[in-house]
Amino acid sequence: MIAFHTPISFSTPHVYISTRPFLPSQSPLSRIFSGVFTRAIKIRRGSLLTWPAPPLEWTGHADAVVCSSYSPNGYRVVTGSLDQTIRIWDAESGTVVGERLTGHNGTVCSVSHSPDGRKIISGSSDRTIRIWDAETGAAVGKPLEGHTSHVLSVAYSPDGQRILSGSSDRTIRIWDAETGAAVGKPLGGHGDWVRSVAYSPDGQHIISGSCDRTIRIWDAETGAAVGNPLEGHTGRVLSVAYSPNGQYIISGSNGRTIRIWDAETRAAVGNSLKGHTSSVRSVAYSPDGQHIISGSGDRTIRIWDAETGAAVGNPLEGHTGPVFSVAYSPDGQYIISGSDDRTIRIWDAETGAAVGNPLEGHTGHVLSVAYSPDGQHIISGSSDGTI
Repeated sequence: MIAFHTPISFSTPHVYISTRPFLPSQSPLSRIFSGVFTRAIKIRRGSLLTWPAPPLEWTGHADAVVCSSYSPNGYRVVTGSLDQTIRIWDAESGTVVGERLTGHNGTVCSVSHSPDGRKIISGSSDRTIRIWDAETGAAVGKPLEGHTSHVLSVAYSPDGQRILSGSSDRTIRIWDAETGAAVGKPLGGHGDWVRSVAYSPDGQHIISGSCDRTIRIWDAETGAAVGNPLEGHTGRVLSVAYSPNGQYIISGSNGRTIRIWDAETRAAVGNSLKGHTSSVRSVAYSPDGQHIISGSGDRTIRIWDAETGAAVGNPLEGHTGPVFSVAYSPDGQYIISGSDDRTIRIWDAETGAAVGNPLEGHTGHVLSVAYSPDGQHIISGSSDGTI
């Protein structure tokens, strides 16, 4: 049962209906069909409540895991690597689903699921974006070509109809998710690499953060720049994000500061959020939009009041190396951080206290961390080639 739980979980119900009595009682299929098929044998002893926990370490890539993404339903994880491949994993068992997704000729820098979970996109240093079938792993159509340098960031529009890409060629491109055709001309204006791109929650605008120290806002329909660049950072902009309600934008810079911007007026909200003593590698809003977290090369995480910009409590200290990635749990109660010190840490978002001991096991830098949509699991990607 454990060995075959992945095909059982994802197959048409009648194919494995004989296994229903043996399913863990709290698994999704058991909960759905236990009241439907009542004339089944009963397991009196030895039944499972849930599937066994995933293995601590998922192996399959031959080089550093650069990026990762949960599917919207939380059942699958997709990872991109320096080994030029993408892998799909079963989030519950940790087993590899299918073969390596091959086709890129450079590092896979960014991966993302479509909102409906049926497609995966990947951006690579080979200058292309690829679309994949999330179920079969098959390439969908030809590579999306047009960028003249590394594709550093990719994202789907909220409605899944468009794909967005940011590149070290200093441009942003919009693509038709169905046909793979470029939509309009490249969005030009940045004077250096575009490190981070994102759609607004309503899909009407795009933001881009660049090594030219600016953030730009674009009309998602026309591709036109909306107003002037957002200026104020004194270093490269490494991370940008919209607030959950779409009213604000945050940006983190290697100039050691975070800035908050009004998405409508494009004006800076208050002064720079200062406190870090090294580059700000990662920023994120809490699910309710009331707080901001930042991870820095100074080995700390900081929590900020999103309304006032004031630091909330003391820095979260414990890592012994730069913090590369931070994220909130879906319920906003916890924060996770991944670090150069090869560990992941969990923090209480209310008190800032560390929760338990560091999560150890990686033998290389922890480059990315994320919570599963239900908040029950954490994934981490490392330079040691494991998840």
